[in-house]
Amino acid sequence: MKQKLLAICLVFLLTFGLVTSAFAQEYSFRLDKEVVNVYWNSDGTMSLDYQFTFTNQPGAHVIDFVDVGMPNGNFSTISPSPTEAPFPDTTPTTPLTGTTEGAFADVNGNRVSISSDYQGEGSYGFAVDMGAYAIQPGQTGTLHVYAGRISGVLYPDDNDEAYASAVFSPTWFGSQYVVGNTDLAVTFHMPPGVKPEEPRWHGAPSDFPSEPQTGFDSEGRITYTWANQNTSGSRQYLFGASFPKAYIPATAIVTAPAFDIGEFIDSIVSSLGPLFFCCFFIFMFVGLPALTAIGNNRRKLQYMAPKISIEGHGIKRGLTAVEAAILMEQPLDKVMTMILFGAVKKGAAVVTKRDPLDITVNEPLPEGLHEYESKFLQAFKDKDPKNRRKNLQDMTIALVKSVSEKMKGFSRKETIEYYKRIMETAWEQVQKADTPEVQMAFFDQQLEWTMLDKDYDDRSRRVFRGPVYVPMWWGSYDPTFSRHTSTGGRLPSSMPSQPSGRVSLPGADFAASVVTGVQTFSQKVIGNVSDFTSRVTNVTNPPPKPTSSGRSRGGGRSGGGCACACACAGCACACAGGGR
Repeated sequence: MKQKLLAICLVFLLTFGLVTSAFAQEYSFRLDKEVVNVYWNSDGTMSLDYQFTFTNQPGAHVIDFVDVGMPNGNFSTISPSPTEAPFPDTTPTTPLTGTTEGAFADVNGNRVSISSDYQGEGSYGFAVDMGAYAIQPGQTGTLHVYAGRISGVLYPDDNDEAYASAVFSPTWFGSQYVVGNTDLAVTFHMPPGVKPEEPRWHGAPSDFPSEPQTGFDSEGRITYTWANQNTSGSRQYLFGASFPKAYIPATAIVTAPAFDIGEFIDSIVSSLGPLFFCCFFIFMFVGLPALTAIGNNRRKLQYMAPKISIEGHGIKRGLTAVEAAILMEQPLDKVMTMILFGAVKKGAAVVTKRDPLDITVNEPLPEGLHEYESKFLQAFKDKDPKNRRKNLQDMTIALVKSVSEKMKGFSRKETIEYYKRIMETAWEQVQKADTPEVQMAFFDQQLEWTMLDKDYDDRSRRVFRGPVYVPMWWGSYDPTFSRHTSTGGRLPSSMPSQPSGRVSLPGADFAASVVTGVQTFSQKVIGNVSDFTSRVTNVTNPPPKPTSSGRSRGGGRSGGGCACACACAGCACACAGGGR
């Protein structure tokens, strides 16, 4: 009986041990941190420098191999063995410079081998044999991997033939193996010699800021860095940038076979007949010029240069409502009206006639005027319409350049969102006011900020439904209102007098008065808004010269990106690293 019980116990222990061993064979790790430096070299190749920090989960399989995906097969893993030569001049926390051939790896500073036994999901890559430095269950280790000189990774930029597109996706791992969040940072190092205003970044993944952090590396190369501490180590993230082709050999850019227009037209004629052929030529000679004209007109209204210099990170605070309107590229007739309101509120000017607009400048000018307000008033001292329009253009150009200078080192997108929130807060204060008096007090303080709203016309009519107690300075803006409220005058029935001496207007009339002021500027002062803006744009954001390499931009979406897949056309994408 004792022998039977002993046999049963042995069988149970062996079975339990086998089951436990089977469970231990599963990989399960946390990718705490992944830092990727992507070097776009002067010869048109790409070099990759990875730093992975893994924490192996208790009871999981030892991390003995790590598969690292590559964008294509144009790379070499030939490198000196650990005993033949030291690892290149670097440490686990210092990336390589993008000039070293072959592939290398170390774990916590200890050199390990590169293996061709790649078992990742993609078609291209290599494995790192962790050897004696494998990361045991419950332990944390940092794997440093470098792959040099990967060719065939640059493609033409879809939006500018003078630019090359560089798109990259860092290695990710199977979702069944990765737990927790990953602190991911990807840095692009532009080719040597690229100037700060030349490169362009592409749209960022949804979990990342829309614009990367910009800077320079130790070699003086421009860098774009995308970073997020709460990403997934099992998800693919796609990053991209473009830079002028002039900094790399033309042969380094992967291009599609030449397009034969003759064969294309012949195929159209033979397959679809004369009708489609005629439609094609109608589009070429009518539709295409029309679309081009529409695009040119749209560009004329973009008077802020897309980027003046390499753009930094963070919000530029302290702009006035007028400067914020310039940053948002609000219509210039509205900007002019905002400047007029500011000057009138400060007692610097009085509107003596609304149609056509005529202003009397008070002398001496009060203190505290902004430079653009002083130039605005100076322009109105000239009674000749052409000279006045020219002076207003010069004032606007100086204002645009001033805002561009102030924005250097700051994120335009983040700053615009910041001032949009200020505008919304201003409207909320006006809308939540308990009484008409309080409502107008808020509106008086926030008038210029509320005008940043693109829907200002309709919104003001919705908000001001009842009587509006106009500000004390309103008579200096509306001469008609001033005459009705002068000493001894009679108030019309729509303007009841209050015990406090304040006068009210129907809300719709008040809103219409502001909107009419904007229309007066466009019709009687600056003329056609598009033409006026175009003259400003030709100085602040000139069209590209035919002989140049294209308009310089520091950001925004550019061509050359694609839905990345392993070994895809148009991308330099490192594929998934598999499950080990």
